[in-house]
Amino acid sequence: MWLFNRKGPSGFSASTTAEEVTEGIDGTGLTAIVTGGSSGIGTETARVLALRGVHVVMGVRNMTAGREVKEAMVKGNPTAKIDAMELDLSSMASVRKFAEEFNSSGLPLSILINNAGVMATPFMLSKDNIELQFATNHLGHFLLTNLLLEKMKKTALESGREGRIVNVSSRRHQFSYREGIRFDKINYPSGYNGLSAYGQSKLANILHANELSRRLKENGAEITANSVHPGAVATDLFHHQSFVSGLIGLLGKYMIKNVQQGAATTCYVALHPQVKGVSGHYFADSNKVEASPQANDSELAKKLWNFSLNMIDRCTPVS
Repeated sequence: MWLFNRKGPSGFSASTTAEEVTEGIDGTGLTAIVTGGSSGIGTETARVLALRGVHVVMGVRNMTAGREVKEAMVKGNPTAKIDAMELDLSSMASVRKFAEEFNSSGLPLSILINNAGVMATPFMLSKDNIELQFATNHLGHFLLTNLLLEKMKKTALESGREGRIVNVSSRRHQFSYREGIRFDKINYPSGYNGLSAYGQSKLANILHANELSRRLKENGAEITANSVHPGAVATDLFHHQSFVSGLIGLLGKYMIKNVQQGAATTCYVALHPQVKGVSGHYFADSNKVEASPQANDSELAKKLWNFSLNMIDRCTPVS
């Protein structure tokens, strides 16, 4: 039994599924990229978008898993248009390769769902020597979005249909480090806390979407950018936190969403006509909600944008 079924202004609630929020919506002619599409809510997001006629490209780190998920989706929906492409968000070289291949594929791009992520890992550095959660959850998506933006602008212009960018964040963004983003200590093991670092990366997801939205409006682009909290969902993201995993096992069906419910807000913001023209907002349970004061700090968002650009420049290979 699901305890949280009170509907918000959108007509949907925490218990609404991704299929329910997209019921009756025709996504034919749209192409979407879903990062992390081979597991958890990423898989369900990709499946439901494909069910609505969207051509889905899953960005996956494990191509074997990606192919298996694709085969399962097509078996369940023979008309589904689904592709899998290799993408490791923790590697800026992999992000660049993915974007280059997609941009040269001839496919349009209307929807970008920055979903992939890691959670509460022990302190680790990425291949680019960047703290793993910040690199994977924020920086890889920041670079990917920048590299695909011109393709999205062109698609919106030629199709006459609004482009949508969705950053999958978390309520945990409220529990980052005290300063929000540790600009001077991103890669420092000293003072590192796995859950705080996760919160930092999720705060960065919202700040990124907000600053991107501001820039898109300033440029007159027909593209929206929003962030979402999927809810507490029982996925393998929790495997680094044994206590949390145990709690999910104990209270799961009462307090934790299943993946069908967890993917709902992402699918709602990506596809629903109620969200047309809505940009720079934070959603939970398929309704607009307030993010933390830090997440709404426009100066912090601008600082993060410039900081992220500088980090990416340092990762650029010398030709």
